Amino acid sequence: MFGIAVAGSGCSYRLESIFFKDKVSAGPEITGSVPVKAVTVEPLAEADLVHVRAAALDAMGRSGKDISQPWENPSTGARGMVTPLSHAYETDGQTCRDFLASYVWKRAEVWMQGEACRFAEGKWEIRSMKPWKRS
Repeated sequence: MFGIAVAGSGCSYRLESIFFKDKVSAGPEITGSVPVKAVTVEPLAEADLVHVRAAALDAMGRSGKDISQPWENPSTGARGMVTPLSHAYETDGQTCRDFLASYVWKRAEVWMQGEACRFAEGKWEIRSMKPWKRS
């Protein structure tokens, strides 16, 4: 029984790892056959951002929790969702709300964070929208 265990354990250990423990690998460890490629995204097209802003303003006007508004630009094929992140809050005498927007185009995905505020006449406007920095 012990002989079977020893023989079978040889499949999971390399002999050099037993005898040469101080040896450090000079190259990177390869763990898969698919190379990792960084996805680069070109600057977002203004034609697409018009649709993102419209969806954000529509989502701001709705009340409730966890409301997402889809958007799509049929001309470019870009699409995404806008989701309000918080309840409305007051800042500089205006009612404001933060949101997160996704931007999907071809094989790339970008996230943006923004703030929309409602002015005295009740109309919502996008105050800021920039790339989201994950923390």
